Amino acid sequence: MTEFPVEDPATGEIIATVPEGGRAEAIAAVDAAAASAGAWAALPARQRSEVLHRTFELMVRDRDRLGDLIVAENGKSRADALGEVTYAAEFFRWYAEEAVRPGGAYGPAPAGGARTLVTHRPVGIAALVTPWNFPAAMATRKIAPALAAGCTAVVKPAAETPLTALAIADLLAEAGLPGGVVNLVTTTDAAAVVTTWLEDPRVRKLSFTGSTAVGRLLLRQAADQVLTTSMELGGNAPFVITADADLDAAVSGAMIAKFRNGGQACTAANRFYVHEEIAADFLDRFGARVAALRVGPGSDPGAEIGPVISAKAASALDALVDSALADGARVAARAALPTGTGGHFAAPTVLADVPAGARVLGQEIFGPIAPVVTWHDEDELIRQVNATELGLAAYVYAGDLGHALRIGEAVDAGMVGINRGIVSDPSAPFGGLKQSGLGREGGQEGLHQFTETQYLSVDWPDS
Repeated sequence: MTEFPVEDPATGEIIATVPEGGRAEAIAAVDAAAASAGAWAALPARQRSEVLHRTFELMVRDRDRLGDLIVAENGKSRADALGEVTYAAEFFRWYAEEAVRPGGAYGPAPAGGARTLVTHRPVGIAALVTPWNFPAAMATRKIAPALAAGCTAVVKPAAETPLTALAIADLLAEAGLPGGVVNLVTTTDAAAVVTTWLEDPRVRKLSFTGSTAVGRLLLRQAADQVLTTSMELGGNAPFVITADADLDAAVSGAMIAKFRNGGQACTAANRFYVHEEIAADFLDRFGARVAALRVGPGSDPGAEIGPVISAKAASALDALVDSALADGARVAARAALPTGTGGHFAAPTVLADVPAGARVLGQEIFGPIAPVVTWHDEDELIRQVNATELGLAAYVYAGDLGHALRIGEAVDAGMVGINRGIVSDPSAPFGGLKQSGLGREGGQEGLHQFTETQYLSVDWPDS
């Protein structure tokens, strides 16, 4: 089998090679999943739970090693990488606990003469397709509930970051997961592998995280087999700050919401809407924090912002800043870039005086650029915030909690951070509205994405 290289985005150097899978490997993965499906589904939930909990413990044990691996292939700062490992491991612990609580219902039929029994059963073989920006968390957020529900899985990690997924697969095996239950295929030809899975009638579930454009294509393919489908797609998160907001808290929240993982997150704050009464003060404080950010290789202990994933991504971000300036914005603050690294770095930048119709507001930035728009009329604010086909996450900072909640409820987003710059939590349902996706990951909802509901009507003669 041929191999393909994995690059360190901080240096451009090749750090490893992995197998180049194709159609044959994709079919072999489904064969293995099908062979092990019956035994895994029949295993008592407590035993599946124990495998998941042991995997959680192994990830905690290997936190430093996994963090180093993420830094090497993804480029994020070490602090971000260690935070991701902790977050990713929590999905195994959460679903170890949920595995033994699948739910169900029992009761008399309203018309009498029968009892209704409702159970949940594994949906079957699940195809899991994960992105490069959170190589550990996006894998565990899918693998853990699939295993908890009793499904076997075929997994395609992103070509940019396959090493972390392979390491997690090794930990699952160490934890006692039987062979064939989780099957990884690494490849640069995602279309060939995923299409093979979607055309195979043995595959009954697709879980995909990635762009909205690719999600649309996969939905069309999944329709031919009428697959159960969940998708977490693009985002264009607004970050709203009202006139009475705690500015110190808002600035701190903005730094987290915008610059976690260098802005390469679907939940990242994409557009800042600041009330005109406090806009100048916010720009001064926020700009000072951004200008002071230290940009460098994630392996540098002092680096807060690592490289973006590729040279193409860095070039696209530079072009996006240029387009904003052409639309009338100005650079209010910018961090310095490292020199002599050979890596793919983009400068953290705050854009001020951004007009409401600027192109930078209409697309997912996926990088450390923060465009700021001022507002004064709340009805117009809500109109602008919702003028997008995407609706994944949003953030609202306000001094009055009731006001913040009213704005949050008016925003078309599946998740809203209220006076908080982060929304992700393994115990909560993660997902979006409109074209940001289908279904939910995390929480109890995440488990049921991998089950089918079965109803049994039991004859029960009335006495």
